[in-house]
Amino acid sequence: MKKYEEKTIKTEKIFEGKVIKLQVDDVQLPNGKKSKRELIKHPGAVAVIPITDEKKIIFVEQYRKPLEKSIIEIPAGKLECGESPEITAIRELEEETGYTAKTLTKITSFYTSPGFADELMHIYLATDLQKLDQPPALDEDEFIDILELTLDEAKQYVKNERIHDAKTNYAVLYLELQELL
Repeated sequence: MKKYEEKTIKTEKIFEGKVIKLQVDDVQLPNGKKSKRELIKHPGAVAVIPITDEKKIIFVEQYRKPLEKSIIEIPAGKLECGESPEITAIRELEEETGYTAKTLTKITSFYTSPGFADELMHIYLATDLQKLDQPPALDEDEFIDILELTLDEAKQYVKNERIHDAKTNYAVLYLELQELL
């Protein structure tokens, strides 16, 4: 038995959408008592930290319905079935920014909300960017503005909560600590 493992007794599937699945599990706790867990199953996602030759970071601004506001983020998207994180990273970079990268380096991966979701986010650094002559179209439900910011500008956006999500805050902190810009 894994330390503090909760054994699943029963799973009830509640919802299956195009991005997530929701289920409720009845579990037996390590002390023998029972409880319920509401779980979101997610295919995983990738985010990209694109750095231009001018040492600027490319961000996208988009409206996020759960927040009821627009925020500024690094480009990101969900893994498609059977797609590697590297392929997803390039696809999302090209779709959302119109750039591709000669160099793609994996930085890390982390669970976004392990208390209720299994989404694993992979973070890549994209350098040696090239502007595409004909970038792929955005998804039909995506509306994005592109911003190129210096690290100092990005840090100010963090302070002002215009950058206000975990993956993008991580990207800004990573760039500051690595002294890449």
